Amino acid sequence: MRNVRVPNVPFQTIATLLLLCVTTQAGEPAPIDWAKARQHWSFVPPKAQALPKVKDASWPRERVDRFILASMEAADLTPTREADARTLIRRATFDLTGLPPTPEEVQAFVNDNRPDAYARLVDGLLSRRAFGERMAAMWLNLARYAEDQAHQVGNNSSFAYPNAWRYRDWVIAAFNADLPYNAFVQKQLAVDLIEPQNKADLAALGFLGLGHKLYARGQLDVQAEEWSEQVDTVSQTFLGLTVACARCHDHKFDPITARDYYAMAGVFASMQMVNLRPDGKDEDGKTLADKMDPGTLHIVRDVNPHDLPVYDRGDVKTPGPNVPRGWLQVLSKDEPVKFLQGSGRAELARQITDPTNTLTARVMVNRVWDLLFGRPLVRTPSNFGTTGDKPTHPELLDDLALRFMQNGWSVKRLMRELVMSATYRQGSSGSAANAQLDEANDHLWRMNRRQLGIESWRDAIMATAGTLSREGGASQNLDAPTHHKRTIYSQVSRRELNKTLMLFDYPDANVHAARRSTSTTPTQKLYVMNSPFIIEQAKQLARRIQQSGGDDAARIRHAYALLFAREPEAEELAIAREFLQQPATTAGPNAWEQLAQALLATNEMLYVD
Repeated sequence: MRNVRVPNVPFQTIATLLLLCVTTQAGEPAPIDWAKARQHWSFVPPKAQALPKVKDASWPRERVDRFILASMEAADLTPTREADARTLIRRATFDLTGLPPTPEEVQAFVNDNRPDAYARLVDGLLSRRAFGERMAAMWLNLARYAEDQAHQVGNNSSFAYPNAWRYRDWVIAAFNADLPYNAFVQKQLAVDLIEPQNKADLAALGFLGLGHKLYARGQLDVQAEEWSEQVDTVSQTFLGLTVACARCHDHKFDPITARDYYAMAGVFASMQMVNLRPDGKDEDGKTLADKMDPGTLHIVRDVNPHDLPVYDRGDVKTPGPNVPRGWLQVLSKDEPVKFLQGSGRAELARQITDPTNTLTARVMVNRVWDLLFGRPLVRTPSNFGTTGDKPTHPELLDDLALRFMQNGWSVKRLMRELVMSATYRQGSSGSAANAQLDEANDHLWRMNRRQLGIESWRDAIMATAGTLSREGGASQNLDAPTHHKRTIYSQVSRRELNKTLMLFDYPDANVHAARRSTSTTPTQKLYVMNSPFIIEQAKQLARRIQQSGGDDAARIRHAYALLFAREPEAEELAIAREFLQQPATTAGPNAWEQLAQALLATNEMLYVD
């Protein structure tokens, strides 16, 4: 569901409760066998894994390949041969930077005969600023990043976030600096408490500070809605658990009690969302967005730390006994760990990133795998509970999660290993024999073809047209004719999501989005045919192609190198040359502009092979 208008209650609260909850008496001791509950696969600590034996010992390049190949061989499958150099550089460049390679980069890689040519390519891509922009595009959906609220009465924009982009830029910089993931998590939850003197990273608190603000915020029932949204976002993003389902009663499926929920909700009830000006003072709560200081940060701080009661059936009018702020019992060794320092945000952050926590590393590794292979090892990346899917390769997930922590929680190191693997380097076609045995490619005997997200697709169009600006900073309206920055620097609204973003599957910014959906619809192609943006980019691309020199054949080859990182096939070249020789018309786009737009509209432009 997209672009949902929610006047008072966040959509995630309604959806979670309707889908996962039943009505029971809140506060009653749950009949949970904790020892048995901790035997669920995601609550069992990951174990060091011995490399599995494989028949074809020459194929693996990285540890992950041994696990994948063992799974293949057990199913009588064989790996697909490595993709050619042009396919590989296009794939890796899109996956690590969200942009296409230039023809010069492609040619240099094709001509590089050094044994470490591919490793050099990957290292270079990981060092680019574009890497952080690519990773932030994934992270911001998890963090339900937005710059306003789903509700606004008239011109009252006092609940909007005009400087939300400062959190976005912090996320980009953090990924580029390869900030260890455990520190990345801790700073977003409690940098003000863990590092009180660290003013440079205060923007990280936007993870919480950019959440929902509802009208009548002084009312307890309204505050309870905000706590629920915060618990849900934090638990799904970092832990892969739907803790907010236990707001009204014990979780129907997972070993999470209402007491667990209110122990965590008490942390968020003990903080407040503030707009902090550069002079260290709070912005007046009634200040409209366009009147806020441009240096204002939208963050949180502790206020009146206190415990919450267990509200019977989630009704604030029927409070039960108070519950100490603390950690989930199923993730504690015995009794729940209690939080005693202020709101408990710092203690919560440390528990989430504690190496003994069985979930955090697995959840992040699974998200990175999804980003690179188009399908996660756990198909439900934000639900590692009992209603979620089990991992397709559990030993591999454990091996990656353990080594992720042992290697300093380095996201770049993790991604480098995966991109360097023989599994990643496979072609996407594969054999008919394999397809008969495993049509869905569950065993990863070939690479999955993947559709580009709106950010990468729009950025690639501008990059090939020569109009892309590498400037960052404040957000711009996506549809503004002057907006040539990368798409991640566009405004994101909860109140009315931009129609182009919506058309190309950008998720609803009101809620945590576990992963992007993908669709192929007639309206998407109509957009490519009629959008003023696409028409203008086609004109610029045509101009760039024509200025490349040579005859028509050379220019067509240059176009294919720009857009697809390859040479046109003989039939493609002949069709394009024949089209260009048609009589010119006096009105409308010329033949080169029409050809450029047709190439931009191809599936090859939208997919990574």
